[in-house]
Amino acid sequence: MINSKTSEEKPLSGIRVFDATQGVAGPHATMLLALNGADVIKVEPIDGDWCRVLGRSVGQESANFYSFNRGKRSLAYDAKSPAGREIAQRLASSCDIFVESFRPGVADRIGLGYESLARCNPNIVYASVSGFGQVGPNSQRPTVDGLIQAYSGMMVMNKNEDGKPYRIAMIVVDVLTGLYASQAITTALIRKLRFNKGARIDISMAQAAAAFQAAKIMEFVESDGKPAPLYVPAGMFQTADGYIVVSGMRAHHFAALCKVIGRPDIGTDRRWPTQQKRVAHGELINAELRKAFVLEKTEHWLNGLHQAGVFAEKVQSYGDWLQEEHALATKAYSWIDHPTIGHLPVAHVPGILPTGDSATADSAPLLGQQSCEILTELGFSSQWIDKQINNGNVRENTDRENP
Repeated sequence: MINSKTSEEKPLSGIRVFDATQGVAGPHATMLLALNGADVIKVEPIDGDWCRVLGRSVGQESANFYSFNRGKRSLAYDAKSPAGREIAQRLASSCDIFVESFRPGVADRIGLGYESLARCNPNIVYASVSGFGQVGPNSQRPTVDGLIQAYSGMMVMNKNEDGKPYRIAMIVVDVLTGLYASQAITTALIRKLRFNKGARIDISMAQAAAAFQAAKIMEFVESDGKPAPLYVPAGMFQTADGYIVVSGMRAHHFAALCKVIGRPDIGTDRRWPTQQKRVAHGELINAELRKAFVLEKTEHWLNGLHQAGVFAEKVQSYGDWLQEEHALATKAYSWIDHPTIGHLPVAHVPGILPTGDSATADSAPLLGQQSCEILTELGFSSQWIDKQINNGNVRENTDRENP
């Protein structure tokens, strides 16, 4: 784990990123770059990234926006104005990385396409993050996380016992697309630094969802559309006061589990001496386990199963997790005091410790919070900046306590 106290010590220190993304997938990718030390300039329209009001929001702030934009600086301007185009070109010329999430073709129309930027910055790493990619029959189709879950087969794989497909109740495709994009961008950056060559990267939510489900897609074909469970027993069981998830992957785990629940006969039944046989008789085995688990409380089962070396965990809420001993001991999250939306927990990204003693040093910016600062760095005069603010072409917000 990288334990950096200042951005100068982080691996991407000195790397500048033009972040022209909105929503979750693109911003998540660029946030990972920011938390690793890159100077990520989040370019927003005058009214802000639409993710600022995604879900429950207070003014121009929401938990969704905060969670995927930490460590960045915000520059807000009207991209369609002459001043906005001048800002964009000057900023793009100074950046190592450009990331956009427009519909295919939009970046070209506003002068921010790859060919245009490569002329003034030949070795730029240029990444596009979209729903279906830059080419193909669906490339112009608008989409969101839930639609890609439907499109990619993910909802069918998540079907309940009633056979009805269900959407995973979080923005899983957006988040994993951001992970894949960050990895691709970082790899291209290494290539740029080693060989002085830029890159053109096309990342789509549709392809990210497919890659994420690669094993399941392979199993689907291998099993003629009826993939079997990985092993039995595995899954959730109701207890006397809640739910527990168990995993009896190996034979000795299965035997130990059956002893703990007081049914050693299930573990020695000659009808299922192998994992393949247990999978074939999965419904019968699980029915017997359900009868046993419901008789005692969750903690009773957890204590016995853990002592026997069986994989098992209580089904917890987020509230449970925030108070859980291991999460507290490993400092899995930090509390921050946000000026508009209150006292909030920030889960740490694996492998990256927050700068300083808490996550507040890696906070998300207010809309236009660093506009003047960034424009000054780009060489614009204070008079020019004031004029653009007065004309409504640039938005600034320098007071974090009074947004």
